[in-house]
Amino acid sequence: MSPPVATRTAGVRTYGSHMSETTTGGTARTPELRMASGLFETLRQDLISGAFAYRPLPQMRVDGPLLRLLPAGVRAKAGYLPHAVVGVMAVLVVLVTNADSHGMPQAVLLFMGLLAAVPVLMTLVRPVGAFWVALAVTTGLSLVQNRDLTWPWSPATFTAYLAVMAVVAMRSRPRVACWLWAITLVFGAAMPVLVSSYESNVAPMAFASALVLLTVTVGNTRRQAEREVVAQQQVTAVERDRRTLLEERTTIARELHDVVAHHMSVVAIQAEAAPYRVKNPPAELEAAFVTIRENAVAALTELRRVLGVVRSADYEAPDAPQPTLASLDRLLANVREAGLSVEKTVTGAVRELPQGVELSAYRIIQEALSNSLRHAPGAAAGVEVSYVLGGLGIRVVNGPPTEKVLPSPGAGHGITGMRERVAMLEGEMTAGETAAGGYEVAVFIPVRRTSEPSASASALPSPPSSPSASPAQERSA
Repeated sequence: MSPPVATRTAGVRTYGSHMSETTTGGTARTPELRMASGLFETLRQDLISGAFAYRPLPQMRVDGPLLRLLPAGVRAKAGYLPHAVVGVMAVLVVLVTNADSHGMPQAVLLFMGLLAAVPVLMTLVRPVGAFWVALAVTTGLSLVQNRDLTWPWSPATFTAYLAVMAVVAMRSRPRVACWLWAITLVFGAAMPVLVSSYESNVAPMAFASALVLLTVTVGNTRRQAEREVVAQQQVTAVERDRRTLLEERTTIARELHDVVAHHMSVVAIQAEAAPYRVKNPPAELEAAFVTIRENAVAALTELRRVLGVVRSADYEAPDAPQPTLASLDRLLANVREAGLSVEKTVTGAVRELPQGVELSAYRIIQEALSNSLRHAPGAAAGVEVSYVLGGLGIRVVNGPPTEKVLPSPGAGHGITGMRERVAMLEGEMTAGETAAGGYEVAVFIPVRRTSEPSASASALPSPPSSPSASPAQERSA
C-alpha cells in the first residue's frame, strides 16, 4: 500500500480522505481550537465590545391591561416603573450594608453601601459595563470585609450583583445569561487564588444567580415569542386581506363578463347589420362598420381570454343571467324565509340603470342582508333604494340583535367586497354601528346620464331578417 499523499490547495491540507483547515501561514487549526475561538468571539461580541456604550433603559409600555385601569395622569408616568425599581434596589443595597455592620463606623458602612449601589444605578445607562464594575466592586470590598457564608460577596454586594445580573440579562440576548453565570463561577473559584487567606464559597451565588437568570431568560424568551406571534399574525392578516381583495375583484370580473360580453356582441352584430339598413351605402361607411365589428370581436376575444386567466379551476359559468334590481323582491323573500324581517322602500323615479350598476347594487344589498342574518339574529332590517338625478342610493340598516350571537362561520370580509364594488364604480360608501346598537351600510353610486337616441337612428327601418343577425352568428360573436 502506498503512503498517503499530502496536497495543499487554497489553505486546506488533504491527507487521503481527511481534511483540516489551515491558516494563511500553513498552521493547522484543530476543531477544538476553532470551537474555542468561536466561543471567545461570542464573548467579545456580548460582553467586551462596546461594554460601556451608552444604552439608556427605555420606558415601559403603558398599554397593558392593568395599566389601563390607572388614571391618565398616573398612566403617563408609569413608563418609568423599571427605573423606579432599579432605584429601589440601589436603596436596598445601601440598607443591607448598614445592617451588616461588624463594628465598622457608620461613615465607612455608608461609603461601602454607596459603592456597592453604583453598579446597580449604572444599569440604567450602561448595563454591560455595570456588570464589570460589579465584579470590581465585589473584589475590592471582599478584601476589607469579614469572612461569611457567601464570601467573596458580602450581603450588600450579593444583592447588588444579583440585581445587576438580572437587568443585564433582561436587556440582552439569552446566551448573555450563560456568559454571566459562567464568569460568576470562574470569579468565585479564582478568588482563593488571588486572596489566599480566604476560602471562597461560591455555591450560594451559583444557585441564586442561576435561579434569577433562568427566570429572566424564560420571561425574555416568552415575550420574544409573543412579539413574533403578533408580528406573524399582522403579516397573516395583511396577506389575508390582500388575498380576499384579489378574490373579490376576480368575482366582480366574472360577474361583469356577461354584461360586457353582451354589449360587445350587440356592437358587433349592429355594426354588421348597419349597412343593410341604408340603401346604397358609401364604400367608406361599409369599411368603417367592418372595422367596428372587427374591433368589437377582437375586444370580446381578449375579454374572454383575460377572464380565463382569473377564473379558478373549479369555476362554473352561471346558467342564468346576472341578477339586477328587478330581482330584489325575490332576494327579500328568500331572506324572510331565513328568519330576517326586512322591509323595502323605493324612492324616486324607477328607471333602468347600466347593467354593471344594477348587478353591483344587487350584490351589495345581498351581502348587507347576509351580514344582518349572521351578526344580528332576530333583528329587523330595512332596505332603501333611492333613484336620484345623479345616480343610485342604497341604504341597508338593521337593529340590534334580539337573540344570542353565535360565532360567524363566514370569512368576515363582506365589507371589503362591498367597498371594492363601490370603488370600481367611483361611488361612496359608509358602514358602521348606529346609535341604537344596530348596523348601517350606506352607498351612493353615480350614474352618468346618457343622451337619447337620435331620431334618424330610430327611424332607420329594421330588416325583417339578416344573415348577420342570425342566432348562430350572435353566439359566435
